[in-house]
Amino acid sequence: MTADVRPQVSGVILKRLFIEGADVTEGQQLYQIDPATYQAALDSARGTLAHNEASLTTATVKSGRYKSLVGMRAVSSQDYDDAVASAKEATADIQTARASVEQARINLEYTKVLAPISGRIGRSTVTAGSLAVSNQTSALATITKLDPIYVDLNQSTVTLLRLRRELASGEIARDSDGGAKVTLLLEDGSLYPQAGKLAFSEVTVDQGTGTVLVRAVFPNPDHLLLPGMYVRAEIQEGVDHQGILLPQTVVSRNAHGDPTVLVLGDGDTAQLRAIQAGPAIGTDWLITGGLKAGEKVIADNLMKVRPGARVQPAPSASAPLDPLQP
Repeated sequence: MTADVRPQVSGVILKRLFIEGADVTEGQQLYQIDPATYQAALDSARGTLAHNEASLTTATVKSGRYKSLVGMRAVSSQDYDDAVASAKEATADIQTARASVEQARINLEYTKVLAPISGRIGRSTVTAGSLAVSNQTSALATITKLDPIYVDLNQSTVTLLRLRRELASGEIARDSDGGAKVTLLLEDGSLYPQAGKLAFSEVTVDQGTGTVLVRAVFPNPDHLLLPGMYVRAEIQEGVDHQGILLPQTVVSRNAHGDPTVLVLGDGDTAQLRAIQAGPAIGTDWLITGGLKAGEKVIADNLMKVRPGARVQPAPSASAPLDPLQP
């Protein structure tokens, strides 16, 4: 979250009240603009209000007096109507004066330039003695909130459509909390220690790249992630509890290019099995067909094993896989 600090009134900056590069809190005063002219305007508005209130008192008393006299025909009806109108005009003048006092008070408050958000403030573009102009285009300073921090990602529409289709058909399921977890790899290849959550995705597609922008929110207490940094993200959008993963080294291709594996058949014989492989998940293939849970796949000494040959099976050194999390 980023906010530019700009003045809302014009005037000479008397002093800067923050340290560049420090953390500031929302509502903290950052600059003081010369308040003299705005204080004078407030005093003048208050004087006008007091004058109008005195006028209302006179007009109200006069209209009340004329009301009793018009019945005795001591004054004309026109004089009475004029007195009533004068009282109403004085009431309207008071409302206008009060609005002027409030506007002058607000302008005086605006001479104290406050931080719109909490975060880390950058360098100041002005010094004491500089002229600040109301709603100027250049910012006096910029505040960036680093915790939490947004990470914008690009996801292909092909992947997005496939995931939505699998969610709708029940092939994969959402996490129990309904959110999508996101993990990050930093520019040096290390894993960011905090997991993030998917916040939203855009509803329009970039026609140049065929991708949709999605945004994740990450806790950033140590300010390790900085604006403009490039990272690599992995979004866990669903869990396939029935998914089967095979190392890519176990899967080979036949003459037609179809994926195949050697499975352990009856009598401990090797059997060639054609399978259907889906997308790659890290160094593994997602197997979408051709294998069932509980079947044993030959993973070692593949160059020596031929279909139909008897083998002596031994458990693989690999630990059981967790449910597939694409």
